[in-house]
Amino acid sequence: MTSSPFEPEPKRPGLFSSLRASFLTGLVVILPVGLTIWLIWKVFGWIDGFVLPLVPANLNPEEYIGINLRGVGVIFLFLFTIIVGWIAKGLIGRSLIRFAESLVERTPVVRSIYSGIKQIAETVFAQSERSFEKACLIEYPRKGIWAVAFISTETKGEVAEKAHAMGRLVSVFVPTTPNPTSGFLLFFPEEDVIELDMTIEDAAKLVISAGLVYPNGEKAKIAVEEQLRKAS
Repeated sequence: MTSSPFEPEPKRPGLFSSLRASFLTGLVVILPVGLTIWLIWKVFGWIDGFVLPLVPANLNPEEYIGINLRGVGVIFLFLFTIIVGWIAKGLIGRSLIRFAESLVERTPVVRSIYSGIKQIAETVFAQSERSFEKACLIEYPRKGIWAVAFISTETKGEVAEKAHAMGRLVSVFVPTTPNPTSGFLLFFPEEDVIELDMTIEDAAKLVISAGLVYPNGEKAKIAVEEQLRKAS
């Protein structure tokens, strides 16, 4: 189908519109990279300022080079953490940790702070086989409204025994947007939980972005562009 010679040609974007579009595209590319580098640089500087004053002068390479090396404190902290972990895994280290924790448990205020920080550290850093199994869909907070959740485990213990359900219960975690580390622990009948093919990482991106980033979004975009190219 050919266009009529009397139809007006589509208006081309002006110079200002092109510059504005290029500027916004540049921001999308530069901001994530720049903010990531800036944040890492600031964190390294904060660690250096805290760790380096504790390092003996004869072990600090800055004393010999005469240049402020950003990240040296991170290396010292990394090596120190490895040594502490290696000692803690031994018999003597475990005995010392149990003794220190028994002292902390007798201190009212310190006990609460220590237990909270320890739980967070074990959840985030501890090497464990326990993790979310799959992403899923559930009807929450009512029928007809769907939410992305993560399957944790099969519900066991007193909760499974006292809950009135026909079959098995599944423990699911419903994250909040844009912070997926907070959310709700819910117990759903197994038949009401719909497993998704997307990975845990893709589901987390979907939650964090408030629905703006879908799995395989780039692949879908390329497929649409290919179809439009063939149609033209």
